Amino acid sequence: MMMFLLICTLAVASRAEIAEEEDVLVLKKSNFDEALKAHPNILVEFYAPWCGHCKALAPEYAKAAGMLKAEGSDIRLAKVDATEETELAQEYGVRGYPTIKFFKGGEKESPKEYSAGRQADDIVSWLKKRTGPAVATLAGVTEAESLIADNEVAVIGFFKDAESAGAKAYEKAAEAIDDIPFAMTSDDAVYSKFEVSKDSVVLFKKFDEGRNTFDGELTKEKLLAFVKANQLPLVIEFTEQTAPKIFGGDIKSHILMFLPKAASDFQDKMDQFKKAAEGFKGRILFIFIDSDVDDNQRILEFFGLKKEECPAIRLITLEDEMTKYKPDSDSITAESITEFCTLFTEGKLKPHLMSQDIPEDWDKNPVRVLVGKNFEEVAFDPTKNVFVEFYAPWCGHCKQLAPIWEKLGEKYKDSADTIVAKMDSTANEIEAVKVHSFPTLKFFPAGEERKVIDYNGERTLEGFTKFLESGGKEGGAPAGDDDDDLDAEVR
Repeated sequence: MMMFLLICTLAVASRAEIAEEEDVLVLKKSNFDEALKAHPNILVEFYAPWCGHCKALAPEYAKAAGMLKAEGSDIRLAKVDATEETELAQEYGVRGYPTIKFFKGGEKESPKEYSAGRQADDIVSWLKKRTGPAVATLAGVTEAESLIADNEVAVIGFFKDAESAGAKAYEKAAEAIDDIPFAMTSDDAVYSKFEVSKDSVVLFKKFDEGRNTFDGELTKEKLLAFVKANQLPLVIEFTEQTAPKIFGGDIKSHILMFLPKAASDFQDKMDQFKKAAEGFKGRILFIFIDSDVDDNQRILEFFGLKKEECPAIRLITLEDEMTKYKPDSDSITAESITEFCTLFTEGKLKPHLMSQDIPEDWDKNPVRVLVGKNFEEVAFDPTKNVFVEFYAPWCGHCKQLAPIWEKLGEKYKDSADTIVAKMDSTANEIEAVKVHSFPTLKFFPAGEERKVIDYNGERTLEGFTKFLESGGKEGGAPAGDDDDDLDAEVR
Protein backbone atom coordinates (compact mmCIF):
# COMPACT_ATOMS: atom_id res chain seq x y z
CA MET A 1 0.00 0.00 0.00
CA MET A 2 2.82 2.38 0.92
CA MET A 3 4.49 1.67 -2.40
CA PHE A 4 1.23 2.34 -4.24
CA LEU A 5 0.78 5.67 -2.44
CA LEU A 6 4.37 6.62 -3.25
CA ILE A 7 3.82 5.87 -6.93
CA CYS A 8 0.60 7.94 -6.90
CA THR A 9 2.37 10.81 -5.17
CA LEU A 10 5.18 10.73 -7.70
CA ALA A 11 2.67 10.66 -10.56
CA VAL A 12 0.85 13.70 -9.18
CA ALA A 13 4.14 15.51 -8.63
CA SER A 14 5.18 14.71 -12.20
CA ARG A 15 1.94 16.10 -13.59
CA ALA A 16 2.25 19.16 -11.41
CA GLU A 17 5.42 20.03 -13.31
CA ILE A 18 3.30 21.03 -16.32
CA ALA A 19 2.86 24.74 -15.68
CA GLU A 20 -0.06 26.78 -16.99
CA GLU A 21 -0.27 30.36 -18.20
CA GLU A 22 -3.80 31.70 -18.68
CA ASP A 23 -5.20 28.15 -18.92
CA VAL A 24 -2.61 27.24 -21.56
CA LEU A 25 -0.21 24.40 -20.70
CA VAL A 26 3.48 25.29 -21.02
CA LEU A 27 5.25 22.35 -22.61
CA LYS A 28 8.90 21.42 -22.93
CA LYS A 29 10.68 18.32 -24.19
CA SER A 30 10.88 17.11 -20.58
CA ASN A 31 7.10 17.09 -20.07
CA PHE A 32 5.76 16.72 -23.63
CA ASP A 33 5.09 12.98 -23.52
CA GLU A 34 3.59 13.31 -20.04
CA ALA A 35 1.18 15.97 -21.33
CA LEU A 36 0.04 13.78 -24.21
CA LYS A 37 -0.66 10.93 -21.80
CA ALA A 38 -2.50 13.14 -19.34
CA HIS A 39 -4.60 14.93 -21.94
CA PRO A 40 -5.90 12.74 -24.79
CA ASN A 41 -6.79 15.71 -27.02
CA ILE A 42 -4.34 18.60 -27.00
CA LEU A 43 -3.70 21.50 -29.38
CA VAL A 44 -0.08 22.67 -29.34
CA GLU A 45 1.20 26.03 -30.59
CA PHE A 46 4.90 26.17 -31.46
CA TYR A 47 5.79 29.85 -31.16
CA ALA A 48 8.67 32.32 -31.02
CA PRO A 49 8.61 35.07 -28.35
CA TRP A 50 9.54 37.74 -30.91
CA CYS A 51 6.96 36.67 -33.52
CA GLY A 52 4.29 39.32 -34.18
CA HIS A 53 1.75 36.77 -35.39
CA CYS A 54 2.24 34.75 -32.18
CA LYS A 55 1.72 37.85 -30.05
CA ALA A 56 -1.49 38.65 -31.92
CA LEU A 57 -2.74 35.08 -31.47
CA ALA A 58 -1.91 34.86 -27.73
CA PRO A 59 -5.07 36.49 -26.25
CA GLU A 60 -7.42 34.55 -28.54
CA TYR A 61 -5.55 31.30 -27.86
CA ALA A 62 -5.83 31.87 -24.09
CA LYS A 63 -9.50 32.78 -24.44
CA ALA A 64 -10.18 29.52 -26.31
CA ALA A 65 -8.32 27.57 -23.62
CA GLY A 66 -10.47 29.24 -20.95
CA MET A 67 -13.71 28.54 -22.83
CA LEU A 68 -12.93 24.83 -23.09
CA LYS A 69 -11.79 24.62 -19.48
CA ALA A 70 -14.99 26.34 -18.28
CA GLU A 71 -17.07 23.79 -20.17
CA GLY A 72 -15.24 20.95 -18.48
CA SER A 73 -13.91 19.74 -21.83
CA ASP A 74 -11.06 17.25 -21.91
CA ILE A 75 -9.52 19.23 -24.78
CA ARG A 76 -6.54 21.32 -23.66
CA LEU A 77 -4.46 24.00 -25.34
CA ALA A 78 -0.70 24.12 -24.92
CA LYS A 79 2.29 26.07 -26.19
CA VAL A 80 5.95 25.39 -26.85
CA ASP A 81 8.65 28.05 -27.16
CA ALA A 82 10.23 26.65 -30.33
CA THR A 83 13.29 28.89 -29.97
CA GLU A 84 14.10 27.15 -26.67
CA GLU A 85 12.76 23.66 -27.38
CA THR A 86 14.58 23.24 -30.67
CA GLU A 87 14.51 19.43 -30.60
CA LEU A 88 10.71 19.39 -30.34
CA ALA A 89 10.44 22.00 -33.09
CA GLN A 90 12.64 19.93 -35.37
CA GLU A 91 10.77 16.71 -34.55
CA TYR A 92 7.47 18.26 -35.66
CA GLY A 93 8.78 20.08 -38.71
CA VAL A 94 8.32 23.62 -37.41
CA ARG A 95 9.51 26.00 -40.16
CA GLY A 96 7.49 29.11 -39.35
CA TYR A 97 5.60 30.74 -36.50
CA PRO A 98 3.13 30.04 -35.18
CA THR A 99 2.85 26.36 -36.16
CA ILE A 100 -0.19 24.75 -34.52
CA LYS A 101 -0.74 20.98 -34.35
CA PHE A 102 -3.50 18.84 -32.85
CA PHE A 103 -2.57 15.64 -31.03
CA LYS A 104 -5.62 13.37 -30.79
CA GLY A 105 -5.91 10.40 -28.44
CA GLY A 106 -2.37 10.80 -27.13
CA GLU A 107 -0.98 9.93 -30.58
CA LYS A 108 2.29 11.80 -31.11
CA GLU A 109 3.46 10.40 -34.44
CA SER A 110 1.19 12.19 -36.92
CA PRO A 111 -0.57 15.25 -35.45
CA LYS A 112 -3.14 17.11 -37.54
CA GLU A 113 -2.17 20.58 -38.76
CA TYR A 114 -4.55 23.24 -37.43
CA SER A 115 -6.18 24.89 -40.44
CA ALA A 116 -8.91 27.26 -39.23
CA GLY A 117 -9.06 30.90 -38.12
CA ARG A 118 -7.21 32.52 -35.24
CA GLN A 119 -10.06 33.77 -33.13
CA ALA A 120 -11.17 31.91 -30.00
CA ASP A 121 -14.48 30.81 -31.50
CA ASP A 122 -12.71 29.43 -34.58
CA ILE A 123 -10.29 27.45 -32.45
CA VAL A 124 -13.01 25.99 -30.19
CA SER A 125 -15.27 25.14 -33.14
CA TRP A 126 -12.43 23.39 -35.00
CA LEU A 127 -11.45 21.34 -31.95
CA LYS A 128 -15.02 20.29 -31.18
CA LYS A 129 -15.47 19.23 -34.78
CA ARG A 130 -12.26 17.21 -34.57
CA THR A 131 -13.22 15.40 -31.37
CA GLY A 132 -17.01 15.09 -31.54
CA PRO A 133 -19.45 13.74 -34.11
CA ALA A 134 -19.26 15.42 -37.51
CA VAL A 135 -23.00 16.15 -37.33
CA ALA A 136 -24.83 17.10 -34.13
CA THR A 137 -28.48 16.12 -33.71
CA LEU A 138 -30.88 18.97 -32.91
CA ALA A 139 -33.82 17.96 -30.73
CA GLY A 140 -35.81 21.18 -31.04
CA VAL A 141 -36.05 24.86 -31.94
CA THR A 142 -34.07 26.08 -28.92
CA GLU A 143 -31.03 23.96 -29.83
CA ALA A 144 -31.21 25.12 -33.46
CA GLU A 145 -31.44 28.78 -32.44
CA SER A 146 -28.49 28.39 -30.05
CA LEU A 147 -26.34 26.79 -32.75
CA ILE A 148 -27.04 29.68 -35.12
CA ALA A 149 -26.57 32.35 -32.43
CA ASP A 150 -23.27 30.92 -31.17
CA ASN A 151 -21.54 30.61 -34.54
CA GLU A 152 -20.57 32.97 -37.34
CA VAL A 153 -21.52 30.22 -39.80
CA ALA A 154 -23.52 27.04 -39.14
CA VAL A 155 -25.08 24.44 -41.41
CA ILE A 156 -28.28 22.54 -40.68
CA GLY A 157 -29.50 19.54 -42.65
CA PHE A 158 -33.27 19.09 -42.63
CA PHE A 159 -33.90 15.37 -43.16
CA LYS A 160 -36.97 13.38 -42.10
CA ASP A 161 -35.01 10.16 -42.62
CA ALA A 162 -31.47 10.22 -41.19
CA GLU A 163 -30.67 7.07 -43.16
CA SER A 164 -31.60 8.52 -46.54
CA ALA A 165 -29.01 8.87 -49.32
CA GLY A 166 -29.15 12.68 -49.00
CA ALA A 167 -28.57 12.57 -45.24
CA LYS A 168 -25.59 10.23 -45.69
CA ALA A 169 -24.08 12.54 -48.34
CA TYR A 170 -24.57 15.43 -45.90
CA GLU A 171 -22.67 13.54 -43.18
CA LYS A 172 -19.81 12.85 -45.59
CA ALA A 173 -19.59 16.56 -46.46
CA ALA A 174 -19.62 17.47 -42.76
CA GLU A 175 -16.69 15.14 -42.08
CA ALA A 176 -14.63 16.98 -44.69
CA ILE A 177 -15.01 20.48 -43.18
CA ASP A 178 -13.25 21.18 -39.89
CA ASP A 179 -14.11 24.76 -39.02
CA ILE A 180 -17.92 24.94 -39.39
CA PRO A 181 -20.47 23.16 -37.16
CA PHE A 182 -22.94 20.88 -38.93
CA ALA A 183 -26.21 19.69 -37.41
CA MET A 184 -29.23 17.69 -38.51
CA THR A 185 -32.88 17.73 -37.53
CA SER A 186 -36.12 15.93 -38.38
CA ASP A 187 -38.23 17.94 -35.94
CA ASP A 188 -41.39 19.46 -37.46
CA ALA A 189 -41.16 22.51 -35.19
CA VAL A 190 -37.64 23.30 -36.49
CA TYR A 191 -38.86 22.89 -40.08
CA SER A 192 -41.68 25.30 -39.36
CA LYS A 193 -39.52 27.82 -37.46
CA PHE A 194 -37.10 28.19 -40.37
CA GLU A 195 -39.79 27.92 -43.07
CA VAL A 196 -38.39 24.73 -44.55
CA SER A 197 -41.01 22.62 -46.31
CA LYS A 198 -38.93 19.72 -47.61
CA ASP A 199 -35.64 17.96 -46.98
CA SER A 200 -32.83 20.44 -47.65
CA VAL A 201 -29.60 21.96 -46.37
CA VAL A 202 -29.42 25.55 -45.12
CA LEU A 203 -26.28 27.54 -44.34
CA PHE A 204 -26.89 30.25 -41.70
CA LYS A 205 -24.44 33.16 -41.38
CA LYS A 206 -24.15 36.49 -39.59
CA PHE A 207 -23.35 38.52 -42.72
CA ASP A 208 -24.56 39.31 -46.24
CA GLU A 209 -27.93 37.64 -46.95
CA GLY A 210 -28.02 35.74 -43.64
CA ARG A 211 -28.79 32.30 -45.07
CA ASN A 212 -28.32 30.22 -48.20
CA THR A 213 -30.41 27.22 -49.17
CA PHE A 214 -28.82 24.40 -51.13
CA ASP A 215 -30.49 23.72 -54.45
CA GLY A 216 -29.42 20.67 -56.42
CA GLU A 217 -28.53 17.02 -56.18
CA LEU A 218 -27.47 16.05 -52.66
CA THR A 219 -23.95 14.73 -53.18
CA LYS A 220 -20.89 15.24 -51.01
CA GLU A 221 -19.05 17.15 -53.74
CA LYS A 222 -21.93 19.53 -54.50
CA LEU A 223 -22.61 20.16 -50.83
CA LEU A 224 -18.93 20.97 -50.23
CA ALA A 225 -18.94 23.38 -53.16
CA PHE A 226 -22.11 25.04 -51.76
CA VAL A 227 -20.63 25.51 -48.28
CA LYS A 228 -17.26 26.76 -49.52
CA ALA A 229 -18.92 29.26 -51.86
CA ASN A 230 -21.09 30.75 -49.11
CA GLN A 231 -19.10 30.46 -45.87
CA LEU A 232 -17.15 33.69 -46.34
CA PRO A 233 -18.55 37.22 -46.79
CA LEU A 234 -18.83 38.51 -50.34
CA VAL A 235 -16.07 40.94 -49.35
CA ILE A 236 -13.70 39.98 -46.54
CA GLU A 237 -11.35 42.43 -44.86
CA PHE A 238 -7.73 41.30 -44.57
CA THR A 239 -6.68 41.19 -40.91
CA GLU A 240 -4.48 39.04 -38.68
CA GLN A 241 -7.61 37.05 -37.75
CA THR A 242 -9.03 36.54 -41.26
CA ALA A 243 -5.69 35.73 -42.93
CA PRO A 244 -5.89 31.95 -42.23
CA LYS A 245 -9.37 31.79 -43.79
CA ILE A 246 -8.21 33.79 -46.80
CA PHE A 247 -5.04 31.81 -47.48
CA GLY A 248 -6.29 28.44 -46.22
CA GLY A 249 -9.41 28.31 -48.36
CA ASP A 250 -9.96 26.51 -51.64
CA ILE A 251 -10.39 29.72 -53.66
CA LYS A 252 -6.91 30.62 -54.87
CA SER A 253 -7.80 33.58 -57.09
CA HIS A 254 -8.06 36.78 -55.04
CA ILE A 255 -8.97 40.29 -56.11
CA LEU A 256 -7.85 42.98 -53.68
CA MET A 257 -9.13 46.50 -53.23
CA PHE A 258 -6.62 48.78 -51.47
CA LEU A 259 -8.58 51.65 -49.96
CA PRO A 260 -8.27 53.75 -46.77
CA LYS A 261 -11.26 53.27 -44.46
CA ALA A 262 -11.11 56.98 -43.72
CA ALA A 263 -11.78 57.91 -47.38
CA SER A 264 -14.93 60.00 -47.90
CA ASP A 265 -16.15 57.69 -50.67
CA PHE A 266 -15.22 54.49 -48.80
CA GLN A 267 -18.76 53.11 -48.57
CA ASP A 268 -19.56 53.89 -52.19
CA LYS A 269 -16.48 52.04 -53.43
CA MET A 270 -17.16 49.17 -51.04
CA ASP A 271 -20.72 48.88 -52.40
CA GLN A 272 -19.39 48.77 -55.97
CA PHE A 273 -16.81 46.12 -55.02
CA LYS A 274 -19.46 44.03 -53.25
CA LYS A 275 -21.86 44.28 -56.18
CA ALA A 276 -19.16 42.93 -58.53
CA ALA A 277 -18.37 40.12 -56.07
CA GLU A 278 -21.87 38.64 -56.43
CA GLY A 279 -21.10 37.35 -59.93
CA PHE A 280 -17.89 35.53 -58.95
CA LYS A 281 -18.90 33.80 -55.72
CA GLY A 282 -16.97 30.56 -55.29
CA ARG A 283 -14.50 31.47 -58.06
CA ILE A 284 -12.72 34.66 -56.94
CA LEU A 285 -12.29 35.86 -53.37
CA PHE A 286 -12.94 39.60 -52.97
CA ILE A 287 -10.67 41.12 -50.31
CA PHE A 288 -10.53 44.64 -48.90
CA ILE A 289 -7.25 45.99 -47.47
CA ASP A 290 -7.17 49.20 -45.45
CA SER A 291 -4.21 50.97 -47.05
CA ASP A 292 -3.76 53.27 -44.03
CA VAL A 293 -2.96 50.43 -41.60
CA ASP A 294 0.76 50.19 -40.88
CA ASP A 295 0.72 46.38 -40.77
CA ASN A 296 -0.59 46.35 -44.35
CA GLN A 297 2.27 48.36 -45.84
CA ARG A 298 4.27 45.22 -46.65
CA ILE A 299 1.34 44.00 -48.76
CA LEU A 300 1.20 47.28 -50.64
CA GLU A 301 4.94 47.00 -51.22
CA PHE A 302 4.51 43.46 -52.54
CA PHE A 303 2.17 44.83 -55.21
CA GLY A 304 4.42 47.81 -55.95
CA LEU A 305 1.93 50.26 -54.47
CA LYS A 306 2.33 53.32 -52.26
CA LYS A 307 -0.31 54.74 -49.91
CA GLU A 308 -0.83 57.75 -52.13
CA GLU A 309 -1.61 55.49 -55.12
CA CYS A 310 -4.65 54.03 -53.35
CA PRO A 311 -7.47 53.28 -54.01
CA ALA A 312 -6.26 50.56 -56.35
CA ILE A 313 -7.31 47.14 -57.57
CA ARG A 314 -5.03 44.13 -58.05
CA LEU A 315 -5.65 40.42 -58.67
CA ILE A 316 -3.41 37.54 -57.66
CA THR A 317 -3.45 33.76 -58.06
CA LEU A 318 -2.02 31.67 -55.24
CA GLU A 319 -1.35 28.47 -57.12
CA ASP A 320 2.15 26.92 -57.40
CA GLU A 321 3.40 30.29 -58.54
CA MET A 322 1.91 33.62 -57.50
CA THR A 323 0.85 35.64 -60.52
CA LYS A 324 -0.37 39.25 -60.33
CA TYR A 325 -2.70 41.14 -62.61
CA LYS A 326 -3.41 44.87 -62.88
CA PRO A 327 -6.49 46.41 -64.52
CA ASP A 328 -5.97 48.82 -67.39
CA SER A 329 -8.29 51.34 -65.76
CA ASP A 330 -8.06 52.94 -62.29
CA SER A 331 -11.86 53.13 -62.17
CA ILE A 332 -13.50 51.33 -59.23
CA THR A 333 -17.03 50.56 -60.36
CA ALA A 334 -18.99 47.32 -60.36
CA GLU A 335 -18.86 47.35 -64.17
CA SER A 336 -15.08 47.86 -64.47
CA ILE A 337 -14.31 45.25 -61.79
CA THR A 338 -16.69 42.74 -63.38
CA GLU A 339 -15.05 43.26 -66.78
CA PHE A 340 -11.57 42.80 -65.26
CA CYS A 341 -12.57 39.58 -63.47
CA THR A 342 -14.33 38.22 -66.55
CA LEU A 343 -11.20 38.73 -68.68
CA PHE A 344 -9.24 36.90 -65.96
CA THR A 345 -11.61 33.90 -65.82
CA GLU A 346 -11.50 33.69 -69.62
CA GLY A 347 -7.68 33.62 -69.57
CA LYS A 348 -7.38 36.86 -71.51
CA LEU A 349 -5.17 38.82 -69.09
CA LYS A 350 -1.39 39.07 -69.18
CA PRO A 351 0.47 38.95 -65.84
CA HIS A 352 1.60 42.29 -64.44
CA LEU A 353 5.36 42.31 -63.80
CA MET A 354 6.68 45.22 -61.79
CA SER A 355 9.86 47.01 -62.79
CA GLN A 356 11.73 50.08 -61.69
CA ASP A 357 13.36 52.27 -64.31
CA ILE A 358 16.94 51.33 -65.21
CA PRO A 359 19.28 53.45 -63.06
CA GLU A 360 21.73 55.53 -65.09
CA ASP A 361 24.62 54.13 -63.06
CA TRP A 362 23.37 50.52 -62.91
CA ASP A 363 26.73 49.16 -64.23
CA LYS A 364 29.09 51.70 -62.67
CA ASN A 365 29.65 49.90 -59.34
CA PRO A 366 31.21 46.47 -58.67
CA VAL A 367 27.77 45.03 -57.89
CA ARG A 368 25.55 45.73 -60.92
CA VAL A 369 21.97 46.84 -60.29
CA LEU A 370 19.30 44.87 -62.14
CA VAL A 371 15.64 45.77 -62.57
CA GLY A 372 12.84 44.11 -64.50
CA LYS A 373 13.61 46.12 -67.61
CA ASN A 374 17.27 45.09 -67.97
CA PHE A 375 17.31 41.69 -66.28
CA GLU A 376 16.81 39.57 -69.38
CA GLU A 377 19.62 41.07 -71.43
CA VAL A 378 22.13 41.00 -68.55
CA ALA A 379 21.37 37.71 -66.79
CA PHE A 380 20.94 35.70 -69.99
CA ASP A 381 23.86 37.25 -71.89
CA PRO A 382 25.38 34.07 -73.43
CA THR A 383 28.91 35.45 -72.98
CA LYS A 384 28.64 36.15 -69.23
CA ASN A 385 28.37 34.21 -65.97
CA VAL A 386 25.97 36.23 -63.82
CA PHE A 387 25.51 35.71 -60.07
CA VAL A 388 22.44 37.54 -58.72
CA GLU A 389 21.17 38.28 -55.24
CA PHE A 390 17.40 38.81 -55.15
CA TYR A 391 16.80 40.85 -52.00
CA ALA A 392 14.29 42.93 -50.06
CA PRO A 393 15.34 46.29 -48.56
CA TRP A 394 13.75 45.39 -45.19
CA CYS A 395 15.26 41.88 -44.99
CA GLY A 396 17.67 41.45 -42.06
CA HIS A 397 19.48 38.51 -43.70
CA CYS A 398 20.00 40.60 -46.84
CA LYS A 399 21.52 43.41 -44.76
CA GLN A 400 23.92 40.91 -43.15
CA LEU A 401 24.91 39.63 -46.57
CA ALA A 402 25.40 43.09 -48.15
CA PRO A 403 29.08 43.72 -47.15
CA ILE A 404 30.10 40.21 -48.27
CA TRP A 405 28.27 40.65 -51.56
CA GLU A 406 30.04 43.99 -52.10
CA LYS A 407 33.42 42.30 -51.53
CA LEU A 408 32.47 39.62 -54.06
CA GLY A 409 31.56 42.32 -56.59
CA GLU A 410 34.88 44.04 -55.93
CA LYS A 411 36.71 40.75 -56.52
CA TYR A 412 35.15 40.27 -59.94
CA LYS A 413 34.69 43.89 -61.06
CA ASP A 414 37.38 43.61 -63.74
CA SER A 415 36.41 40.11 -64.89
CA ALA A 416 35.68 39.79 -68.60
CA ASP A 417 33.09 37.03 -68.16
CA THR A 418 31.68 37.20 -64.61
CA ILE A 419 29.13 39.69 -63.25
CA VAL A 420 27.97 40.02 -59.64
CA ALA A 421 24.57 41.70 -59.44
CA LYS A 422 21.58 42.36 -57.21
CA MET A 423 17.88 43.03 -57.75
CA ASP A 424 15.27 44.44 -55.37
CA SER A 425 12.55 41.83 -55.74
CA THR A 426 9.98 43.89 -53.87
CA ALA A 427 9.96 46.36 -56.77
CA ASN A 428 10.94 44.15 -59.74
CA GLU A 429 9.55 40.88 -61.09
CA ILE A 430 10.66 38.62 -63.92
CA GLU A 431 9.15 35.57 -65.57
CA ALA A 432 12.34 33.49 -65.34
CA VAL A 433 12.62 33.53 -61.53
CA LYS A 434 9.90 33.39 -58.88
CA VAL A 435 11.24 34.68 -55.57
CA HIS A 436 9.53 33.38 -52.43
CA SER A 437 12.07 34.26 -49.72
CA PHE A 438 15.01 36.56 -49.16
CA PRO A 439 17.80 36.55 -49.97
CA THR A 440 17.51 34.22 -52.97
CA LEU A 441 20.82 33.61 -54.78
CA LYS A 442 20.86 32.32 -58.34
CA PHE A 443 23.57 31.80 -60.93
CA PHE A 444 23.04 32.24 -64.67
CA PRO A 445 26.00 30.53 -66.41
CA ALA A 446 27.23 31.64 -69.82
CA GLY A 447 25.78 29.81 -72.79
CA GLU A 448 22.67 29.61 -74.91
CA GLU A 449 20.87 27.10 -72.64
CA ARG A 450 19.41 29.74 -70.27
CA LYS A 451 20.33 27.62 -67.24
CA VAL A 452 19.52 28.76 -63.71
CA ILE A 453 21.44 27.29 -60.75
CA ASP A 454 20.49 27.87 -57.11
CA TYR A 455 23.26 28.65 -54.65
CA ASN A 456 23.00 26.52 -51.49
CA GLY A 457 26.49 26.90 -50.03
CA GLU A 458 27.94 29.03 -47.26
CA ARG A 459 27.22 32.72 -47.43
CA THR A 460 30.87 33.67 -47.19
CA LEU A 461 33.30 35.26 -49.62
CA GLU A 462 35.19 31.96 -49.77
CA GLY A 463 32.03 29.97 -50.44
CA PHE A 464 30.87 32.33 -53.19
CA THR A 465 34.33 32.36 -54.78
CA LYS A 466 34.55 28.55 -54.86
CA PHE A 467 31.09 28.45 -56.41
CA LEU A 468 31.97 30.86 -59.21
CA GLU A 469 35.38 29.32 -59.87
CA SER A 470 33.76 25.86 -60.16
CA GLY A 471 31.25 27.10 -62.70
CA GLY A 472 28.32 26.76 -60.26
CA LYS A 473 29.14 23.27 -58.99
CA GLU A 474 30.55 23.91 -55.50
CA GLY A 475 27.49 24.72 -53.38
CA GLY A 476 25.06 24.76 -56.26
CA ALA A 477 21.91 22.82 -57.10
CA PRO A 478 19.55 22.92 -60.10
CA ALA A 479 16.83 25.52 -59.64
CA GLY A 480 13.88 24.12 -57.71
CA ASP A 481 15.80 21.27 -56.07
CA ASP A 482 16.76 23.12 -52.91
CA ASP A 483 14.96 22.81 -49.59
CA ASP A 484 13.42 25.83 -47.92
CA ASP A 485 16.05 27.86 -46.11
CA LEU A 486 15.25 28.18 -42.40
CA ASP A 487 17.21 31.43 -42.32
CA ALA A 488 15.36 32.98 -45.23
CA GLU A 489 12.83 35.72 -44.61
CA VAL A 490 9.67 34.56 -46.28
CA ARG A 491 7.88 36.94 -48.55
